[in-house]
Amino acid sequence: MKQKIVSRTRHLTILLPAIVHLISCGQSGNKTSNETDTLIRAGDTSAIANEYGADIKLKAPFDTPPQNKFAKIIGWKGESTPTAPSGYQVVPFARDLNSPRNIYVAENGDVFVAQSRTEKEGEDPEKENSRNLFPDKSPNEILRFRDEDNDGIAEKKDVILTNLSQPYGMLIIDNFFYVANTDALVRFPYDSSIEKITNKPEKVLSLPAGGYNNHWTRNLTTNEDKSKIYISVGSGSNVGENGMDKEAGRALILEINPDGSGKQIYAAGLRNPVGMDWEPTTNQLWTAVNERDELGDEIVPDYITAVRPGGWYGWPYTYWGKHIDPRWDPEHGEHLGTAPDSLTAKSITPDYALGSHTASLGLAFSKTSAFQQGAYIGQHGSWNRSSLVGYKVVFVPFEQGKPSGKPQDFLTGFVANKEKAEVYGRPVAVVFTPQYMLVTDDAANVIWAVLPEKK
Repeated sequence: MKQKIVSRTRHLTILLPAIVHLISCGQSGNKTSNETDTLIRAGDTSAIANEYGADIKLKAPFDTPPQNKFAKIIGWKGESTPTAPSGYQVVPFARDLNSPRNIYVAENGDVFVAQSRTEKEGEDPEKENSRNLFPDKSPNEILRFRDEDNDGIAEKKDVILTNLSQPYGMLIIDNFFYVANTDALVRFPYDSSIEKITNKPEKVLSLPAGGYNNHWTRNLTTNEDKSKIYISVGSGSNVGENGMDKEAGRALILEINPDGSGKQIYAAGLRNPVGMDWEPTTNQLWTAVNERDELGDEIVPDYITAVRPGGWYGWPYTYWGKHIDPRWDPEHGEHLGTAPDSLTAKSITPDYALGSHTASLGLAFSKTSAFQQGAYIGQHGSWNRSSLVGYKVVFVPFEQGKPSGKPQDFLTGFVANKEKAEVYGRPVAVVFTPQYMLVTDDAANVIWAVLPEKK
């Protein structure tokens, strides 16, 4: 069956004023050659899906029934490590941690690690093990590591901050240490000579949390002159099934001044933007986004994309540009509502697909000659697919500020037994120091360093 494309004019039933204003003001003249003003109601059921790259072919929704396969975490045995390409070695930067999720590398080389996890009570133990859902509390702390000889193994560790609220993003700007908790951006006076921050936090900005807080991570980045802070906020749900009133202020990237003033929506319709980094040749902000579940094995692909100021990326109404989500299409008979024309007509097609359900979280661009130029993405791994996908770090080559080739496996070996769905660990964040790459493994409680082999 070929794609069926139809024009739509429907009554607007759900209106988000700030979002509508955002796209009407921010997207004029931004349409690319492969974007249209029409919606696509079906994929191609006759062809093999292509879920990777800029030019993809999507299966139709429910072409395969949604299936769950939860991985069992068995941990790394002995001195075993993930596998890097020839010319690189992998060593444990730090072990015996407690759910290390995100990393921030300060200008002086200090490495900060946010330890946090999802808190869910009453989940199935198998599901908890696979998705890092635990009945006990999140560690809610930040560690600081120092590797004084640059060998990829930290010699010093300090617990720099405690009593946080599911921290993720971190920044240092003008002697302030910023932390993105799940419910607020806070900051503390900071000097690198101290061993622990003891000041009370100053709230910079409240962030949406509470209720069904499905995507709790709040990441941070800043522009080159540190005059702006960008905050990623994921949706509270899969596809707005709890009501769009519960999604106010979510599924977007915010821009603020360092003191919290000047708040505006930088881009929206992003289901769960987590990794953020700046492409070095264009100084363009990019983000890694987790797309929606429960439409089938090979749909919908996670992606990386350049973030257009004022851009609207479709969630929850459309995916990959103008593909209408059947759960928001009355012609499909679902109950969530009618996708508003004012938003669906503006849906931007992302730049590069990374495969469905891969849980592409971390994103970092190489800024050193020791690593090939391009984007490195930490794929936490699937649960809503009949066979495991992800569970690795992939590399996407770039030329002239844009993806220029197929994704390549970079750090692999996380899957122990695919048939039994056993994995040693799960990569999350990816960052670079001037000497090497760091990758958090929150399931195995380790941080891996990938270094060029000494010649």
